[in-house]
Amino acid sequence: MDYELILIRYGEIALKAKYTRKYFENILIKNIRHALKLSKINNNITKEWGRIYLNTDKIKDSIKILEKIFGIVSVSPSIKSNTNIKQISDKILDLTKNKLSEKNSFALRVNRVGKHNFTSQDIAIIIGNEIVSKTKSNVNLTSPDFEIFIDIRNESSYIFLKKIPGSGGMPLGTQGKVIAIIDEKKAILAAWYLIRRGCKPIFYLKNMSQNDNLISFMKRWFIDTKMYIKNTGKNDNSEILKIIEKECCQAIITGHTINNNNKIIYDLKEIKNIFNVPVLCPLIILNDDEIDKKLKEIGL
Repeated sequence: MDYELILIRYGEIALKAKYTRKYFENILIKNIRHALKLSKINNNITKEWGRIYLNTDKIKDSIKILEKIFGIVSVSPSIKSNTNIKQISDKILDLTKNKLSEKNSFALRVNRVGKHNFTSQDIAIIIGNEIVSKTKSNVNLTSPDFEIFIDIRNESSYIFLKKIPGSGGMPLGTQGKVIAIIDEKKAILAAWYLIRRGCKPIFYLKNMSQNDNLISFMKRWFIDTKMYIKNTGKNDNSEILKIIEKECCQAIITGHTINNNNKIIYDLKEIKNIFNVPVLCPLIILNDDEIDKKLKEIGL
């Protein structure tokens, strides 16, 4: 059986007040649509309280994109059903027919929202017994070979076998603008940390050797924003100040780390004397090995 849709989960958005939550959800959906459009993937997105659903005929390609959308905690390629226990059971057996046998084990993980004439435990027992009867597979709730998830939400059910991690954080554009001074590769990583918290970056490319890295980074993470390039012969600080005022940036991001302590003291003093905005250094406590590892993780 082929998967029909992708179930999308978010995390911190759910902690917000009702109005803010709805606003953040809409921004997240807008970001998803933008990324899918860039990749020329037709789609239809719907949502309900706590869930976003993506219908597309390109499930695998879409998942690779969703993994790079900030604000998404996890995704699951899923099959949709109603709340009829027999239909749910039949779809599970069809989905797992080449996976379950007497040689392996499974566990049912049932989540239920809404009013029904059965409990989550009822579902687990009835469908679990049916799977054992038909496949001869064993139940193992502690360390199963396969987990089968059933997400029952009001009149619909969603069946899936895995939760694929996303980037987490907050949707891009839910927080204020920040200017990221890009003078070396790790400065792009510093920007990534603030982007993951929902900030919209304005890039100031101070070192042209990082041009390809920055463009590749923006494309990989679906970041649609402005990039200013250092004007040779002009003072950096005066250019940055103009950008901050023009773009209404609320902070400056730099790639400073504790390893260049003397440079930090000199640079930050200079920056704070000139600019009347906070200076953010998200890499400040990371060592070189940790930075190199994280650079590889984000594709740099």
